[in-house]
Amino acid sequence: MRISLPISAGIVKKLLFTGVRSINFAPNLCAIRSMFIQVQETPNPLTLKFVPGQKILVDASRTYDFTSLKQASVSPLAKKLMRIEGVKGVFFGEDFVTVTKENEEEDWAVIKPDVFATIMDHLQSDKPVFNENEDLSNEPTDTTILPEDDDTVAMIKELLESRIKPMVQEDGGDVLYAGFEDGILKLKLKGSCTGCPSSSVTLKSGIKNMMQFYVPDVKDVIEVQDEADKLVEREFEILTKKLDDR
Repeated sequence: MRISLPISAGIVKKLLFTGVRSINFAPNLCAIRSMFIQVQETPNPLTLKFVPGQKILVDASRTYDFTSLKQASVSPLAKKLMRIEGVKGVFFGEDFVTVTKENEEEDWAVIKPDVFATIMDHLQSDKPVFNENEDLSNEPTDTTILPEDDDTVAMIKELLESRIKPMVQEDGGDVLYAGFEDGILKLKLKGSCTGCPSSSVTLKSGIKNMMQFYVPDVKDVIEVQDEADKLVEREFEILTKKLDDR
């Protein structure tokens, strides 16, 4: 049975197998020396996805989200991108980087050249994306099935890893498993999904519907945030209010 959804819910349509959105990327190709960096729009108007045509991460099962210079200290590339004026967040996927600007007033025409140059300079230098003393590969991923996981949790993690994450990552973001209790599946949104106007539609109409189809024990899907994420968001809101009051 074909399910019809509003056109604005692009990622939901993909999750429910009602079609894949096609985008003409030709105007958004930037040639820098010998590297072509493709720029793709995301459902979040504040976020763009940069695809340099080569791997960013060695481990395809992981993604990394940076919302502060402190978090970015483990990655020279992330730190340089976070220092660009107007940039609020950086996200690494297997073969892409998503960059989120601080607000609508920031001009992508000003930010993009610095992002292009930073990505190109770092990748062509053959320097590692992460500091050599930072070993992040031994930590289990959010969808690693643990000995204490029951069958329901194992099914949820498998579905996230095989069906949902690839679709969300295509739009420059990610969803992380954060827990399952009393029928409530808790997820964290990362990258372009953070602060996206359509994220609630993605959760409720896309992920929830797919989960309930394959895992009937799932009664609802909600977004949760780390305390660190909440603190950054509160500080950002305070700063924005101070600027607005001037």
